[in-house]
Amino acid sequence: MGQIVGGQSDVGRLRRVLVKHARDAFGDAPSVERQWHDLRYLAPPAVPAAIAEYDGFLTLLEAAGVEPRLLPPDGSVGLDSLYARDVSVVCDRGVILCRMGKPQRRTETAAQEAAFDAAGIPIRGRIGDDGTLEGGDVCWIDERTLAVGRGYRTNDAGIRQLTELVRDCVDEVVVVPLPHWRGPEDVFHLMSIVSPIDRDLFLVYAPLLPVPFREVLLSRGIELIEVPEPEFDTLGCNVLAIAPREVLMVAGNPQTRGRLEGAGVAVREFAGREICLKGGGGPTCLTRPLVRDRCDV
Repeated sequence: MGQIVGGQSDVGRLRRVLVKHARDAFGDAPSVERQWHDLRYLAPPAVPAAIAEYDGFLTLLEAAGVEPRLLPPDGSVGLDSLYARDVSVVCDRGVILCRMGKPQRRTETAAQEAAFDAAGIPIRGRIGDDGTLEGGDVCWIDERTLAVGRGYRTNDAGIRQLTELVRDCVDEVVVVPLPHWRGPEDVFHLMSIVSPIDRDLFLVYAPLLPVPFREVLLSRGIELIEVPEPEFDTLGCNVLAIAPREVLMVAGNPQTRGRLEGAGVAVREFAGREICLKGGGGPTCLTRPLVRDRCDV
């Protein structure tokens, strides 16, 4: 079976990933209709089209040699369970279960924990008490450096708890204060404005990138590709590295794709109107990487 969990990278070759199929997250049209407005989707996803889009997304993952592990249907969770990344963080010591900053998503933690237990995947710890942490606010700069966005979904107590849980496998946790942007009800994470592409190449949305964090990345010799303003709302900045300089992205962002390809990045696109654009989550959000190859220099 090989490695069960780990890799401490957002760019090493992706081997195994936890996902939630749109069929199981969305259910039927009445279920979508009950939830979409409260969850602040832009519009209600059309279930048949969402299922077809998700099948296409899984096909791309499998063609790249990635093993998807599907979360089962669960009546205790809702539409947002589609975005599996947010509910947990993975390090070489196991899975850290998040406490969601979005109250409507709090039940997702127990659902993922049950799936990890059933698969024999070790739980390193959990965020609790007054802490909040969402996986979309956490990304690896390198195998020993973790960046965490401090915003409306992830608070100081959650960051302190995470730092303690990774202290024996991480040298530095870089805290990135996030902008107010569209306010606490919006879908906004650190990984809304940064996507690692390779250990020395990141995709960023420069207008919202905090200056100190930009300087941290540049000081480490990381080149920054900038997403043009018109393609931020169409999730041009949310791409999933399936290997160094190999990515999946939502179709409809031609300028960003051109800039990536100009830097030698292989890009595969998938249709994401129903599963991505309406809920504000791109391919990074759809996936909780479980195993990646290390990307040491």
